[in-house]
Amino acid sequence: MIRLLVSVRSVDEALAAAAGGADFIDLKEPGRGALGGLPVATILEIVEALRRRGSQLPVSATIGDLAMHDLPAIQAQVHAVGECGVDYVKVGIERRAEAAPVLSWLAHCGRPVVPVFIADRGIEATLVAHALQLGFPGLMADTADKRAGSLFDVMDPHALKAFVEPVRARGVMVGLAGALRLQHLPALAALAPDFAGFRSAVCAGERSAALEPTLLHGLVAALRAAQPTPTAALRA
Repeated sequence: MIRLLVSVRSVDEALAAAAGGADFIDLKEPGRGALGGLPVATILEIVEALRRRGSQLPVSATIGDLAMHDLPAIQAQVHAVGECGVDYVKVGIERRAEAAPVLSWLAHCGRPVVPVFIADRGIEATLVAHALQLGFPGLMADTADKRAGSLFDVMDPHALKAFVEPVRARGVMVGLAGALRLQHLPALAALAPDFAGFRSAVCAGERSAALEPTLLHGLVAALRAAQPTPTAALRA
């Protein structure tokens, strides 16, 4: 079953996402880009609030949209975010020459990093293969320019399948995100990633608007309806 990752920017949104059926809580600032980072103090505040309320949902947080060539900045922010007690630190990986050494450092930094491959210019299969050899707990694909459409506008289903299947075959968690909405659920179900990330679909207006619990409830129900039940899957 595809699990639901919901991106939030505040304590109130995080608690609403946890109560509304999210499987992952993802911390980011949508007003600062695709992987816009929240202040470290805010990340810590949200993690502590979730744990005080008894939530054991996994929590991820982005480090921000940092340039691939600025490894010192990436290193500093990975450690700062990791110190907040998140379960996963998300780092954007662009299709650039510096990506391979960045991945190598991330794999050995002592933090539970999930590389997020930015799909706008395509995802390089050799980079994904390199990441799989390094032993990350999960890999994701996402888009940088949300105004250009969804992940399915940037990559066709065959290309997305070529990303998902090798990752899943290695037993590594794989996720998809990128301006996803309700109409993309059948295509997501066909690809069957481990989780799918949403922000735009649960906001009343632009993705930088506030999370709307009624939209989240509708998304949870629609995602469940788009997938076979475990019993039906066993019969099939």
